[in-house]
Amino acid sequence: MRRLLFLMILFTSVTAGAQYQYDYGIKIGASNYLGDIGGKNLQRRDYFYDMHLKQSRYAFGIYGRYKFSKRLAVNANFDHILIQDADMYTTYIPRATRNLNFRNRMFEFGARVELTLWYDNDVGNRGFYNPDYKLYAFAGVAAYYSNPQGRLIYDPDDTLSTGEHVLVDNPGDLKAGDFVDNTWYNLKKYGTEGTTYSNFGFAIPVGIGMYFTFNKEWRVGWEISWRKTFSDYLDDVSTYYNKPDPASDDDYAMALALQSQTYQELLDAQNELLKAEGDNPLYEEIYPAMSINDFRFQPGQQNIDADNQSSRGLHDPANPLIKKDNYITTQITVGKVIRGRSKFYKSKYSWVKNRNVRRSRAKF
Repeated sequence: MRRLLFLMILFTSVTAGAQYQYDYGIKIGASNYLGDIGGKNLQRRDYFYDMHLKQSRYAFGIYGRYKFSKRLAVNANFDHILIQDADMYTTYIPRATRNLNFRNRMFEFGARVELTLWYDNDVGNRGFYNPDYKLYAFAGVAAYYSNPQGRLIYDPDDTLSTGEHVLVDNPGDLKAGDFVDNTWYNLKKYGTEGTTYSNFGFAIPVGIGMYFTFNKEWRVGWEISWRKTFSDYLDDVSTYYNKPDPASDDDYAMALALQSQTYQELLDAQNELLKAEGDNPLYEEIYPAMSINDFRFQPGQQNIDADNQSSRGLHDPANPLIKKDNYITTQITVGKVIRGRSKFYKSKYSWVKNRNVRRSRAKF
C-alpha cells in the first residue's frame, strides 16, 4: 500500500512538473517599410502614419522558442522579407516629382526575449485546459542582409549630362513614365549617391504577439514586429544628388539614369499642381517653380556647400541617427510543441530510473 501511494505521488509530481519548454514552427505574413521613398500627402511622418498599405509585400520564415518559465522565453528566427515602394504612389509633390522606386529582398536572423503580459490556462473556463492563451511583448537584436534594387523609367527626352541616350534603342509603345522593362538593377553597384554602404546591418526588433496552444501540441498565433535600423540605405536613397560612383566607369551613364528618374512631362504637371496649391498670383516669387536640374546631379555640384545642393533623400546631418529606414512585419505563426521533463523531475527522481534493482536467484 505504501509503495502504491508513493508511486501515485511520484506520478502526480512528474505530471505537474512537466513543461512544454520548446516549440518551433513557421511564420507567414506581410511586410512594409518607412523610409525616403513613397509616403502619402505630407512630408515624412514616423511609424505607421506614412506607410502605403497597398505596397505591403511578403514576409515568411521559421522560428524556435525556449521557455524559461511561465512568463519568460527566448526566441530565434530566420526571415525572408520583401519591402517595396515608389514615389509614383504619393501625392506629396516633391516626392512625386522625384519619381524614384525600389524593392529590397532582405534576409534576417534575429534573437529576442519574450515577456508574457497576460495568460489564460483555460480559455472558456471549460475545465479542459485546452486551448490556453498567452499575450506577450518582445525586444531583441537582428542582423540582416539588404540589397536595394530599382527599375528604369522611360524618358524619351533624357540625354543626361553625358550626351548619351542610355535607356532604350527601340522604345516601341513606351510612353514617358513607363518602366522600360521589368529588369531590377542592383543599386549599390551604381553608387547613385557617390558613396558606398554595406549590404549587412543590424536592427532592433520590438513588438507584441499572442498564441493559443491546442491539445498541448500545436501553437497558432499572430505577432507584429517593428525593426529600428541604423541605415538610411535600405532604399538606396539618403542625401543629395551627388556625382555617382559606380563600381565600373562603364556604368556611369546608367548610374545617372537610375539616380534621377524625373522627366519633363511629369515636372510640368507637378509644377501646375504646386502652383494651384500656392493659389497666389505671386507664385513665381513665393513658390519657385521646380526645374529639372533640381532632381539630378550637376557637374561641380559636389564642390558647393551642402545646404545649397539639391536634396535627394530625407536626412538631417545634425542628427545622423534619426530618419533612418525602418521596416515592419505582421505574421501568423504555426508551431509544434515539444514536451520535456522538468528540472524538478531530473533533479529529484533521476534515481528512480537509474537505481540498481536487486534480483533474486531461483533456487532448485
